[in-house]
Amino acid sequence: MKKVFIITGESSGELYGALLARELGNRRDNVRVMGVGGEMMRREGVELVAEISGAFGLMELVSSLRELRRTMNKVIRTILNEKPDVVVLIDFPDFNIKVAKAIRHSGVKILYYVSPQVWAWRKKRVNTIAKLSDYVAVILPFEVEYYRDSGVKCEFVGHPIIEEIESVKGGKCYIKEQVGLQGDAPVLALLPGSRDSEMKRLLPVLSRLVDLFKENYPDYQFIMPVALNIDRGKYNSLFDRLRQKGVRIVDGEAVRVLSCSDLAVVASGTAALQAALLEIPLVVIYRLSPLTYWIGRMIVDVKYINLVNIMLDKEVIRELLQGMANADTIFNELKHTIEDENLRNWMIPQFRKVGGFFANRNASRRVSEIIGELAGWE
Repeated sequence: MKKVFIITGESSGELYGALLARELGNRRDNVRVMGVGGEMMRREGVELVAEISGAFGLMELVSSLRELRRTMNKVIRTILNEKPDVVVLIDFPDFNIKVAKAIRHSGVKILYYVSPQVWAWRKKRVNTIAKLSDYVAVILPFEVEYYRDSGVKCEFVGHPIIEEIESVKGGKCYIKEQVGLQGDAPVLALLPGSRDSEMKRLLPVLSRLVDLFKENYPDYQFIMPVALNIDRGKYNSLFDRLRQKGVRIVDGEAVRVLSCSDLAVVASGTAALQAALLEIPLVVIYRLSPLTYWIGRMIVDVKYINLVNIMLDKEVIRELLQGMANADTIFNELKHTIEDENLRNWMIPQFRKVGGFFANRNASRRVSEIIGELAGWE
């Protein structure tokens, strides 16, 4: 039996792992897929050796180190015992690089799919990843350059979120009905992130933002997709308060929610790129603990925090960080977007430029082919 082991540690990586598992199931006969992930991967038939949660932030990680160490040892033992044909590492470098070191000489092929952001910080990781990997598949076009002289084969395969986006295009009214929204009223999507730390800091801000919208734009309706790996019980009181204000809360489905929205507020991450590729005007917000933010400013070498702005090298999407990510400032930025048609008309072509970088590529399909090549199935 063919065997593949996929390791991811956060919500966006889990999405990519789930899409890859689906592709492997569709294209390959007799493939057993094991791994580390969450509910999305389980739904695609992955046998989970360990499950992820939304707790992995810098300060938040400290309380989870013992658990992570146990998980890592369990994963390494499973790989060495099961001897999969290929291990696919998806981002999550502090965990995945240690696993790769432990299994490097076991005869298992290692594919690093979704490179850590070596272009933003800790650039020397390129050499480490190159030594530990048989192949690197990157999802941003400019990342290939960073691996060019490293000695490992590296390929830009496209971005896996394109696959989700293609599946929802053209069905706005139908999707609105499916998620419980009225067909004729405008929609503001609220995406507070997939980590507990993000939810804790951003949910109260978004609750106040809803108040401001209801006062000034009473025709708007609101929807919030919540990542499947979030422990909802921690936020029941906040969710209840949001529901009382008319916010529709749904499990996962960020792309479907964005596809039927007119405007979005997004915690920086994959969702910001998803919104842009769906041509939804948005504002990016983010709040970290003061210490995490200070450390980040010291070590991260980028002008912007969301990929759209990074790829275009200009602020197409307004970024509101730390204290600027308050309800009044967010509301004023969204108001400007609603009332300035010229701004909206300028943003959309910029978003299409970003889409052009990923045209005619299917990341999961290509990665499935690379797995076959590494395993000798082809």
